[in-house]
Amino acid sequence: MICIDIEKKIKTYQGQQVLKVSGEFTTGGITKIHGPSGTGKTTFLKIVAGFIEPEKGNIIVNNSIWLNTASKISLSPQKRMAGFVFQDYALFPNMTVKEHLEYATADDAWIKHLLEIGKLETLATHKPLYLSGGQQQRLAILRALATKPQLLLMDEPFSALDPENKTALISELKLVFKELGTTVFMVSHNPQELEELAAGSVNSSALFIDN
Repeated sequence: MICIDIEKKIKTYQGQQVLKVSGEFTTGGITKIHGPSGTGKTTFLKIVAGFIEPEKGNIIVNNSIWLNTASKISLSPQKRMAGFVFQDYALFPNMTVKEHLEYATADDAWIKHLLEIGKLETLATHKPLYLSGGQQQRLAILRALATKPQLLLMDEPFSALDPENKTALISELKLVFKELGTTVFMVSHNPQELEELAAGSVNSSALFIDN
């Protein structure tokens, strides 16, 4: 079980607001996160990952305290080990596709499997500059999965993919999530993507973020 109860001041189109999220999420489930632009969805993911610290709150993952502001406990992102798919991909320009995955894991068999999932086998020696937007996005997803994370945070992960590639990738990802027992939080403005990813999951839930 993942228990989250946080408050964070954020700047929005309406001025300063307070992002408040409170809920319990089943381990191994998929949580669909949606809501208007600028309400703090990305900020929420970054708080869970440990990139941003809220003014107040608690995050408990499988009985492990990741955050307790009252006790001044806040595990570093490295200790939380959550996979993160950034909206802008955040790829390393001087690393090849394969080097991105090797940076995260030494498991050659897993790297080979990830390249097949993302259909990037023939582009393993290419750097991001020579990849299309969709290929870069697929690489960002594969890199986040390279460590076999128990928690995967995805921020608009399929926005650059055409419908055919998106459907194929989602099907593959759902198999990986089931195999690893990964808990997934996904932000998207596309309801169809959210439903497609969660379809078949017995532990899917929805989180609406608004101010």
